[in-house]
Amino acid sequence: MRILIASSPHADTFGYSMPPPGVLRLGGSLRAEGWDVRLVDLAHELAAGHLGSECVLDQGSLSAAADRILGEEPDVVGLSTMGATLPAALVITRLLRERAPHLHLHLGGPGVGEVEERVLERFGWIDLIVRGEGEDTLHEVLQRLDQGQSLQGVSGITWRDPQDQILREADRRPLLDMKSVAPYAWDLLPDLARYKEVTGEADGLVPVDSGRGCSYDCSFCSIGRYWNRRSRTLPVDKLVEEVLALKDMPAAKNAYLCHDLFGADRQHALAFCARMTELGAPVPWECRARSDHMDADLLLAMGAAGGYRVLLGVESAAPEVRAANAKNMAADTDVLQLVENCAAAGVTPILSFILGLPGEGDEELAASLDLCADASLRTGVNLSLHLANPQPNCALGEDYNPDAVALEGIAPDMAWGAGESEPERELIRAHPDLFSTWHLLALPEDRLRDLSRVAEELPEVLERYPRTFCLLRRVRGENALELWRSWDASGRSFEGLARMTRHPLVDETLAWEQALVSRIPTVLNTEHDLSKLTSALREGTELPSGQGEHHFAITPIDGPLPATRTSRVSHDVAQLLSELQGETSFDSLTRTRPELVQAAKHLSEAGLLTLASPT
Repeated sequence: MRILIASSPHADTFGYSMPPPGVLRLGGSLRAEGWDVRLVDLAHELAAGHLGSECVLDQGSLSAAADRILGEEPDVVGLSTMGATLPAALVITRLLRERAPHLHLHLGGPGVGEVEERVLERFGWIDLIVRGEGEDTLHEVLQRLDQGQSLQGVSGITWRDPQDQILREADRRPLLDMKSVAPYAWDLLPDLARYKEVTGEADGLVPVDSGRGCSYDCSFCSIGRYWNRRSRTLPVDKLVEEVLALKDMPAAKNAYLCHDLFGADRQHALAFCARMTELGAPVPWECRARSDHMDADLLLAMGAAGGYRVLLGVESAAPEVRAANAKNMAADTDVLQLVENCAAAGVTPILSFILGLPGEGDEELAASLDLCADASLRTGVNLSLHLANPQPNCALGEDYNPDAVALEGIAPDMAWGAGESEPERELIRAHPDLFSTWHLLALPEDRLRDLSRVAEELPEVLERYPRTFCLLRRVRGENALELWRSWDASGRSFEGLARMTRHPLVDETLAWEQALVSRIPTVLNTEHDLSKLTSALREGTELPSGQGEHHFAITPIDGPLPATRTSRVSHDVAQLLSELQGETSFDSLTRTRPELVQAAKHLSEAGLLTLASPT
């Protein structure tokens, strides 16, 4: 018997830049049990142009996906789904049923969590849904099918019996000790280099199944419920082994630890960091964590161990909004101090906020946006803003699904790259209770559209121009929400709004940050002492006055996350750097301006000049 496991297709570039770790692990497990298993990542197949020359998910590519599966001549097909890919999976399996009636068609993954009985009731071509972890469950299902036995009593499945009755078997006990999980079946999917080619990305990010589950039940998230509020981590030795294996994988550069709760088991996280540090931190890595699980000591350990970035869920600056949505963040969590701790450890934080949660009004929204702005002054923080999305398998879905709305032009983050073909849209329209992944909380349309623009445009501005934004906020006497609305109403670019203010310090700050963003070596001559600006904005002290002449060198710095350094220099050094602008190598400088070579070497040693070494 041949089993084919496929990851359902979508066109979200982040998703198809990496192989799906769950499918890789499941493939390895089934192969270890002796099954003839094949893996197909339909998202990659779509991006690579193997499902149609246009590389878009439409009726033709969905049909091609079914043909691609049938080309492997399987007896059993299992599609792994997320909420956004469930419609595509249903379209593909319907085509498979029409073209190969003998196939056993299974679904699994978070996309069918909490709705598996409704899916089986409404879509008669699906035979079975695996709930939770699939390794042991699917192995037992295949054994029964291979021997012609009934599936009754197989824990962890909801299925359709020969009389077309839908039966929900008991939950399967999860793997308590993850040291027994199978190795990834990397050889059953394309090389990682092929994944990176289709996106043009050079980050070399590789997913690692570092743990499973979540013990929390935040209203906006389905992960805790899908895993029955249990959380487990890969044993330290095994996790280190799997991260180190990336050193020998072509195109692999950085590891992405996929477990949502790095640091929840603090001793485990510290032991992992200690082992990676002992080995010389040979593989950079990033992870996801709760804000109240990260402290200064753990972050320092992460930075020393090669951890360079962490996604932190904040959701809202308003404690009452977090409480209303069961975020249950520790009351003493200081997000700005957390950002400071990240900076001290050399770890870039990604702060995640959800806009429009129940309980949020203008005051609470302004507090969240002000927190975003204040955090942007601390370090190279990344910001990720989202709109609340009442998916069917989370508390928001339970409470607000019937009134949720779909707005043209606003795709919730969880639905990026999916649900755009007409066959998918037909299913979404016909079954809104199953597919509320494409819906938003029922707020007034104008507010939802405002929040959507905030989420799309404000993070980029705060990441590019944090000082200019916070300076404008102070000069104009507005909070972040008021400043956003002034900018939005002006119809101008943010740079245009800043220049329109006609404030000398604003103009110089904008020029400074534009130079930082360009990452081109630049000399900046100003009337204000910009070295005092950031602390003045952070601490609310007096802004630098416009007296005298100040000179700064802007120099790019290479690294896992490229950055730019600003250095105060003397008038003479500023003049010399200006003369050397445009020079690219010491060889060229030796031919054209030999009298400047020695001075250029001193500037290079001081980190103020970057020239190619002499040949």
